[in-house]
Amino acid sequence: MTAPLHPQDILLGAQAQTSHALPVCDHYSGTPERMRKSLALQAQMTAELGRCVFDVTLDCEDGAPVGQEAAHADLIAQLVRQAHADNHAARTAVRVHPLEHPAFVEEVARIVGQVGEQLTHIMLPKVESAAQADLAARALDLAGAPHLPLHVLVESPAAVHHAFEIAAHPRVQSISFGLMDFVSAHGGAIPASAMGVQGQFSHPLVLRAKLEIAAACHAHGKVPSHCVVTEFGDTAALGQAAQQASQTLGYTRMWSIHPAQIRPIVAAFAPQADAVQEAAAILLAAQAADWAPINHQGVLHDRASYRYYWQVLQRAEQTAQALPDNVKCWFS
Repeated sequence: MTAPLHPQDILLGAQAQTSHALPVCDHYSGTPERMRKSLALQAQMTAELGRCVFDVTLDCEDGAPVGQEAAHADLIAQLVRQAHADNHAARTAVRVHPLEHPAFVEEVARIVGQVGEQLTHIMLPKVESAAQADLAARALDLAGAPHLPLHVLVESPAAVHHAFEIAAHPRVQSISFGLMDFVSAHGGAIPASAMGVQGQFSHPLVLRAKLEIAAACHAHGKVPSHCVVTEFGDTAALGQAAQQASQTLGYTRMWSIHPAQIRPIVAAFAPQADAVQEAAAILLAAQAADWAPINHQGVLHDRASYRYYWQVLQRAEQTAQALPDNVKCWFS
């Protein structure tokens, strides 16, 4: 008697795998004290939840004092080494300076040359085209990290126009939206209110940019990462923004810039308990039917909907939600 097929063996599709390859939260910190606290919090929450539910991206672009970029890069490499020594499940990344910045080449060489094997990705800001992503990929190759994915930050109207080309680049794993730079790039044509937690979900040009990035990512099996909410003291507003990003705009990941934002983001991107139960019931019935179409509570399901419900279970596992006992074997 043959063993039942695993959902991942039967439910094929680019997005079925890629959109769940990254934690739903990407936490940024740049000053030495905040970087150390972020890495300690990651280790603490990993021990608490049994898995790492957010990345820590250590920031050169906004974190390095002017003129001290090399020293800051060496500090980041030191912190990455220590984080992985302390926490075997650590997930660390680095945001470097833009391509045109004088520190870019040395920064990549110093950090990637020292700890490239321990990084999950490199975040490159102010990307305008696929050609720039290609230049960054070559820099990673020269630094000895041809395996390292690129995450890119789209921050201008021209970059949004090229979002589909950027998403198609084979080294690009995720695209993030740079809200404040995008608004500033319009020369006052977009009001400051569009950078706020309410305005960024209502201004037509900002909303259009977010949707374009999400569509480009899903077209090429990449991960769309939603921008920051700067009102970090208002966790209720943050939670609402995260829900809108995940449930309305199609984002599967979001930036955090304060430790208090991490748990609300993870909670907002996690499926509800009843959705997890429903997904498990449908997939178990599908498996029992050898993945043929089934009637579940008067509704027809086939492999198209099975793929969706498998993604629900993947997201639940990824966000450390409780899984029904009879599907835990799929994630062992």
